[in-house]
Amino acid sequence: MKMKAVVVTVLLAAALSYYIYTPLPDGIQEPFKLMVVDASFRTAINLAALKYWLGLDHYITSFRQTLEGFDSTISALLGSTSPAGVVPGVKVSDITFAGVPVRVYEPPAGGEGHLRRGLMYFHGGGWAFGSGKMGAYNKMTQMISDELNTVVVSVEYRLFPEVHFPEPFLDCLSAAKHFLSPEVLAKYSIDPERVAVSGDSAGGNLAAAVAQEISTDDSVSVKFSVQALIYPALQALDFNTPSYVQNDNMAILPRRVMVQFWLQYLGADISLQPQVIANNHSALQHSPLTPELRSRLDWTSLLAQRFKKSFKPVVVERESQGLLKKVPAFLDVRSAPLLAGAEVLAKCPRAYILTCEYDVLRDDGLMYARRLQDAGVSVSSDYYENGFHGCLSFTSWPLGFDVGKRALRGYINWLQENL
Repeated sequence: MKMKAVVVTVLLAAALSYYIYTPLPDGIQEPFKLMVVDASFRTAINLAALKYWLGLDHYITSFRQTLEGFDSTISALLGSTSPAGVVPGVKVSDITFAGVPVRVYEPPAGGEGHLRRGLMYFHGGGWAFGSGKMGAYNKMTQMISDELNTVVVSVEYRLFPEVHFPEPFLDCLSAAKHFLSPEVLAKYSIDPERVAVSGDSAGGNLAAAVAQEISTDDSVSVKFSVQALIYPALQALDFNTPSYVQNDNMAILPRRVMVQFWLQYLGADISLQPQVIANNHSALQHSPLTPELRSRLDWTSLLAQRFKKSFKPVVVERESQGLLKKVPAFLDVRSAPLLAGAEVLAKCPRAYILTCEYDVLRDDGLMYARRLQDAGVSVSSDYYENGFHGCLSFTSWPLGFDVGKRALRGYINWLQENL
């Protein structure tokens, strides 16, 4: 009987090890920890898909609930279950800006007439899940508020499946215009010349799009002075850039998952996933994607050789479905800020762009940095050779990564010096 128990235990341990194991690049530090994080995500996704198949719940809603439960558990372990439980002295308020839910973080009041920095933050999560109220974001925004004497506004924009593009963008734009109004800036004692917009991943997409819109809107008197983008998603026309191909099956965010996020966000049929992974939606023949537009995301000219390596562009001659005409949002600069013209980019605020080697979105950020610089915008870039997508959200025990801690510190230091 005892021998049977030993055999069963060994088999279960072997099965668990097999499930957790994910091939990772040699450059990844703390690989086992990343495997555990990735296995946890895969488990949550698989359970959500099963519930959806059984007709119990939408898979995104189910996945959200699992993430929120996991986040609550970690917060309880860290003893920071309340919004104000991370940094003493920072005032936290849940209100609305132009009807959009936001969480406002206010540092301790300064002296008479003392003006503070302002920062609007859009969280990541594939336009489908996540919240600025979750542990990692809540901790980061409180740190920024406290260390940099900054009023931080974290925006709770609407998500898929409740809405899709352009609603999340419009939520963020409405909140941004409200924040930048002279009355609101005065209410929070914010210096109108020191206001930033920032975000990570899908939130980086929204931050870049909002920065462009605000920069070219003459009705907005106060503009953002800086934009800080963390591994942003900036285009959905080429899913065969070197970083997409190199990190095809990378932990946390493999290519197929990022493509699914894009299709969901743009209101397209998920069954198109194989077509767009093959770049069939951006074929040459009979395409509204003109040569001039193509040049705006041509990685063969926008990336340095060390990122291009030996990869070859994937350009399809023809496709029969007319996907760009069926899903025109692929070409909308509000969803794909990398497609903006040079005349728009030239008006944008100076930028900080953080990218990671092991991230499908690496080249989006690198190409945007190059295009902004070519348009005359000052750009600071932080590139982490051993970084992976989402690393900035993993800075605390038990899932803290050294690269995440360094990336977070680099981001905050840049804001300290440039905002």
